[in-house]
Amino acid sequence: MADVEVAPAAAPAPGSVAASAPAAAAAAAAVEYDPLTALQEVMKKALYSNGLRRGIHESTKALEANQARLVMLASDCDEPQYVALVKALCDEHNVNLVMVPTKAQLGEFAGLFKLAADGSAKNVVPCSCAVVTDYGEESQALLYLLNYLKNQ
Repeated sequence: MADVEVAPAAAPAPGSVAASAPAAAAAAAAVEYDPLTALQEVMKKALYSNGLRRGIHESTKALEANQARLVMLASDCDEPQYVALVKALCDEHNVNLVMVPTKAQLGEFAGLFKLAADGSAKNVVPCSCAVVTDYGEESQALLYLLNYLKNQ
């Protein structure tokens, strides 16, 4: 999976007419996803519905019990045995495997951080592996991600 950078939207010029509320709501409804953004939203909803297993121990237990629906593995995982085990279990149980660029990014997606006063993540705990066992509510991000994985 490629790491995609998204440029921030430009602010309206001073004195110009800003978009109306209905137009802004319509623009928000038609959100364009990239794979990492969709994955982050899917993992957040899974975390809220208690359907996210974090760490190699919980992940392998979920995989062996056939509860896993989606597996995320950090590309910079420093234990080759972990990588081999997770890939083998995914192949054995026919579960999609998504590679996340860094352990810190996967830890942030999995909710392993504290919120700073400004709303940003601080003290992120790195995570090598995470498994979604329950997607929670269906969303546009989930549909995008499942379609993306099917087309890979």
